[in-house]
Amino acid sequence: MSAPILRVENLVKDFVIGRTLLTNRPRETVRAVADVSFEVEAGETLGLVGESGCGKSTLGRCILQLIRQSSGRVIFNGRDITTTDRRELHRIRQELQIVFQDPFASLHPRMRIGRILAEPLILAGISAKDRQHRIGELLDLVRLDRNYATRFPHELSGGQRQRVGIARALAMNPKLLILDEPVSALDVSIQASVLNLLEDLQASLGLTYIFIAHDLSVVRYISDRVAVMYLGRIVEMAPADQLYHAPRHPYTRALLSAAPLPDPSLERTRERQKLVGDLPSPLDPPPGCRFHTRCWKAQPLCRTEPPELVKHDARHLAACHFPETS
Repeated sequence: MSAPILRVENLVKDFVIGRTLLTNRPRETVRAVADVSFEVEAGETLGLVGESGCGKSTLGRCILQLIRQSSGRVIFNGRDITTTDRRELHRIRQELQIVFQDPFASLHPRMRIGRILAEPLILAGISAKDRQHRIGELLDLVRLDRNYATRFPHELSGGQRQRVGIARALAMNPKLLILDEPVSALDVSIQASVLNLLEDLQASLGLTYIFIAHDLSVVRYISDRVAVMYLGRIVEMAPADQLYHAPRHPYTRALLSAAPLPDPSLERTRERQKLVGDLPSPLDPPPGCRFHTRCWKAQPLCRTEPPELVKHDARHLAACHFPETS
């Protein structure tokens, strides 16, 4: 088996909230990502799901080194990118790109689309003639007319703007894309067309995706494997079909229970498993298993001992002392 294209090892990211006036010492620390490890194979899509504030986007930005981790390693194509200098990191980022959630906020409002797509090409030192040719190719890839190069972002619809964001990410022929909730700001019908585009691009260009989302139906549609995060930790990871049909962690079961079914008769008759209480503050996470304050299966052990992420079969991992059995 070939080596994974991406390996994340024991990644931790802490944010300091405020400092004392006299000593400039940190007042409080939030651990947004807590000892996360996983691998991504070339050509696959790893879905990353969880409630808002669970650390999904922070993890994505740490992988890309848009923000630096507090500890841990990110190994991309066999190279530890957490120890590279600025020049080398700039070169690596040509192969490792991100598509942001809000397509309007991620595009410069005073630049025409052609100029937005040209920026990474200019930074790479590509000639004006070759840039024009590449801009046309990029618009073709995301199924936009080449005349869109002369328009401004406000003249495009939300779906068209997101296609421009995808085209910009593809400018330097990357190998891995981090898709940070790329369709959550779009209408349902537009979501489907963008997801289909992403699947086609993956097949034709051999791309690898990390797809960050909170919509479980979207993640199921596009992902090969799914990792579920809760308060900065991965609590379950498995192939998509396996996770959706037989979740092991109670949190995953609750998330799936909250997602509506397209069949009205099944939706009315199915048994729901509701979460208990509110999401704890990341400033003061519960001891032991972080999910025990909302878990209907919690035992005394859960309140004192954090569970390890362990295998329940060849590719299904869960961090639970008392995992689900069916």
